Amino acid sequence: MEKRQVYIFSDGACSGNPGPGGYGVILRCDGKEKELSGGEARTTNNRMELMGVITGLEALKYPCRVTVQTDSRYVVDGIEKGWAKSWRKRGWIKSDKKPALNPDLWGRLLDLLDIHEVTFTWIKGHAGHEENERCDRLAVAQRDIYSEK
Repeated sequence: MEKRQVYIFSDGACSGNPGPGGYGVILRCDGKEKELSGGEARTTNNRMELMGVITGLEALKYPCRVTVQTDSRYVVDGIEKGWAKSWRKRGWIKSDKKPALNPDLWGRLLDLLDIHEVTFTWIKGHAGHEENERCDRLAVAQRDIYSEK
């Protein structure tokens, strides 16, 4: 059976690093859209960027062809340049012998990439990209909820 094409747009936000944070995701498939968001009281921007992509992929009920658009170089480069796979292969140690950050989330993302056929596209953040701006609003709203707790 032909895999469905899904588009995932994702963004993360954080006040302080660490601090309260949130992520926002838009899934688009066959003319339908779904928005997802969440956050944490004490997190980092990079963790929220990863969580957005993970949440979008985990929402898929069966293997799909997926195009992920994010403004996170951390996420795109970590996958496209093979860094995350190398870190995992070395027991979550980077080439400079320092521990890789966020191995729990990178591991989840790599496992999801074994299920779905995923292409990552980096987009410039805060540059008027409609879906990125919507994801940012979702992420900021979640960050603000966790700021008040």
